[in-house]
Amino acid sequence: MEHPEIRLALHHARAAELHAQAAAHRLAALAYRPYDIRSRLGWTLVELGLRLATPRPPALAH
Repeated sequence: MEHPEIRLALHHARAAELHAQAAAHRLAALAYRPYDIRSRLGWTLVELGLRLATPRPPALAH
């Protein structure tokens, strides 16, 4: 039979672990900076320009 005090102490220890994990996750999420819209648009335009500038092979005649 478990004592309520032991169960409560385990609960508090686990809760503290979960709070620490959540805080670490929040910090990691803040540190991650996705590309802003200008960077994504710029790279999309570069890719489009490269596709337009690259010559295509001639189409095969049927």
